[in-house]
Amino acid sequence: MRKLFTHIAAIHGIENNPQPMLKGEEMAHVNSLKNAWLLIEDGKFAGWGTMDLDPLPTADDSVSLTGLEILPGLVDSHTHCIFAEPRSAEWEMRLKGATYEEIAAAGGGILNSAAKLRSMDEEWLYEQSLWRVQRMIEHGSTTIEIKSGYGLRTESELKMLRIARRIGQNVNATIKTTFLGAHAVPPEFKGRQDDYVEHILNEMLPAVCGEGLADHMDVFCDRGFFTAEQTLRLLEAAAKLGLPAKIHANELGITGGVQVAASAGAWSADHLEHIGDEEIECLRNSEVMPVGLPGTSYFLDIPYTPAREIIGAGLPFALASDFNPGSSPVCSLQMVWSLGCSRMKMLPAEAFNAISLNAARSLRLENTTGSIAVGKQADFWTTETRNALQSVPYFFGVNHAKDVYLKGTKN
Repeated sequence: MRKLFTHIAAIHGIENNPQPMLKGEEMAHVNSLKNAWLLIEDGKFAGWGTMDLDPLPTADDSVSLTGLEILPGLVDSHTHCIFAEPRSAEWEMRLKGATYEEIAAAGGGILNSAAKLRSMDEEWLYEQSLWRVQRMIEHGSTTIEIKSGYGLRTESELKMLRIARRIGQNVNATIKTTFLGAHAVPPEFKGRQDDYVEHILNEMLPAVCGEGLADHMDVFCDRGFFTAEQTLRLLEAAAKLGLPAKIHANELGITGGVQVAASAGAWSADHLEHIGDEEIECLRNSEVMPVGLPGTSYFLDIPYTPAREIIGAGLPFALASDFNPGSSPVCSLQMVWSLGCSRMKMLPAEAFNAISLNAARSLRLENTTGSIAVGKQADFWTTETRNALQSVPYFFGVNHAKDVYLKGTKN
């Protein structure tokens, strides 16, 4: 099936010579084409050009997109969008001065979400989570990673991952799943953190892999959560079972998370609100994608990942939403794009590449998504916004996506 889109005002994110990622100064450049046509064949990008071509390519179907601009589908590489309910009461606690760590120590935060999710009906939880994913797609996200981590008990973690897999079967977006049993220490293991690590290794991880429910393994390596030594042990065990590593690193302080990510060959190190010269040098000598989560910094009022230092060091950099009920209730990567610019001082093109090609690289999906390139999945969205690369992050708080196409079909 060949589908031809014509009279496109502009196509952004074109790759004539596909790259796995963009680093340093490369991130400030985006290939665009005005007054264009775009050809889709069997759900994949097949070609593009300007409307002055005569004749235009033949196709089984032709769609005029007069006045619209096209951008590749966005990639959200870090989300916790399966949760029982919002934690707005904790938000009010923070507004009164409580810190994230203080709320967690009092039984709130992740433990609060876990307690509510454990008793929740799986069908109801699926419906709520599917609704959230659909909102993300409506904002242009066509590839979404979903973590567990609000179960902290074998059956509850499996429930979350089953729901994530089911969502992937019922939407045309690409859904990837991550096992995050090491998100916090549950109450029944209070004071016995090493025992909980053993529990993950001996029961939870084999159960997850036995059912084929996860594509990656993640650990919250940070102050008050899991140590660098525990994290490395968990990730190495996961690797032996075929699960590549992703890692929560350095959200609350410099705790060795980046070094663990490099040692474990992690695909990404996410958060990085705290990072120094040693961490940057470690990233420079690894294949780890550094991922910033500006929604978290905005909502918790904590430092932002120093994007300018990371990009200035010649490194690649990605952004994600961290969509979750406690620290980043934002489902729109368009808003993340804006925060990357306004709060992290990234150029619009840099932040765009951070939520598209580089985000795809953090999931090792750069060969199938993240840009408009021949042979990649035809995931893209249209917008009536002119000069979209600048205007979308500039006019924040608005959904600029008119229509979202998944594998060449309108959502």
